[in-house]
Amino acid sequence: MRVIGIDIGSLSTKVAYVEDGKLIDYLIDRSTYRFKEVGHSLFEQILKKYNLNRNQIDKIISTGYGRHSIDIAQEIVTEITAHARGVQYYFPDVRSIIDIGGQDSKAIIISPKTGKVIDFQMNDKCAAGTGRFLEVMANALEVKISELGEIALKSKNPEPISSICTVFAESEVISLFAQGSKKEDIAMGIHIAIAKRVGGMAKSLNVQPPIVFCGGVAKNPAVIKGLEEVLGFEIKVPPEPQITGALGAALIAFDK
Repeated sequence: MRVIGIDIGSLSTKVAYVEDGKLIDYLIDRSTYRFKEVGHSLFEQILKKYNLNRNQIDKIISTGYGRHSIDIAQEIVTEITAHARGVQYYFPDVRSIIDIGGQDSKAIIISPKTGKVIDFQMNDKCAAGTGRFLEVMANALEVKISELGEIALKSKNPEPISSICTVFAESEVISLFAQGSKKEDIAMGIHIAIAKRVGGMAKSLNVQPPIVFCGGVAKNPAVIKGLEEVLGFEIKVPPEPQITGALGAALIAFDK
């Protein structure tokens, strides 16, 4: 059985191709503002790569911020459900999930008995605690966002960032930079701030290990370190943390 999951995130689009319950391949691209176009393009690239036509795909399920824009999907599922199923592919015994995407962050609790979602919290009202927050801070420090975490890990004396609002935090970072604070110390302060924000949300749900961190921000080693310090538990990360939503959507299609 061949199935495909399409996760249209606010910043990136992911497509996962699953055959008989096994992940075969995936693709990731920037979403821009062309959700439907990018989603369809990645889908067609998978078909071409494996010499398939649409009739050979048994089911397509979409999820994510722009899930309603994918008209080739026969069904849609929520991001919460999709991430839970996708994470379980790599970590069947997962109890808690933290997902930080481009525009929101989530904490999810999984039942150890049924493997189903039993509770969750989401921050989608404020950019603080999201990938967008880190993107703005990287621009303020004039570094690539892909390098921000590694720079932060070089810090010896992190600069505290007191503002939880992205706009005010950006001004605070620029001010610290102008005062001569080291780039790595400011960067670590930024990561501590996001870890406290997201970690606080996770603590309110009483997250328990095994805890799995997914989403694009899970590729940032300083955020992982910060969350481990805030929560007091080891954080596990999937091999490709950005695709758990698309993978979960595909696996849900296979399960049905």
